[in-house]
Amino acid sequence: METVLAALTGAMVAGSVFLMLSKNLVRFIFGLVLASNAVNMLIFAAGRLETSRPPLITQDAAHAAVAVANSLPQALILTAIVIGFALLAFIFILFFRTYQALGTVDTEAMTDAEPVSVRDSAGGPPS
Repeated sequence: METVLAALTGAMVAGSVFLMLSKNLVRFIFGLVLASNAVNMLIFAAGRLETSRPPLITQDAAHAAVAVANSLPQALILTAIVIGFALLAFIFILFFRTYQALGTVDTEAMTDAEPVSVRDSAGGPPS
């Protein structure tokens, strides 16, 4: 099962990198969400999936007698989901404000921060 999840995580990372490298902000947001889910799946797969017993240890024992599920990856995934949702909300707000200010989602067309050079206005090299 870990092999399937590792392959699926790799495919999700590859897809997210492809989407984030495109020149469209909407695709970037989808790539960011996909990367966040891929990291969550990676943490989940690192927690050993074949054990299904709850992580309960008797009061007198120092450690579990049998293999049990690891609760730390589950707690990390829960925290990562909350942080990912907050990051996604922040990115959506930035995206909306950028679209309002510039009127485009294409990153190549977003040139308001770049100064207009003399070469662009005169058509020749700057003097």
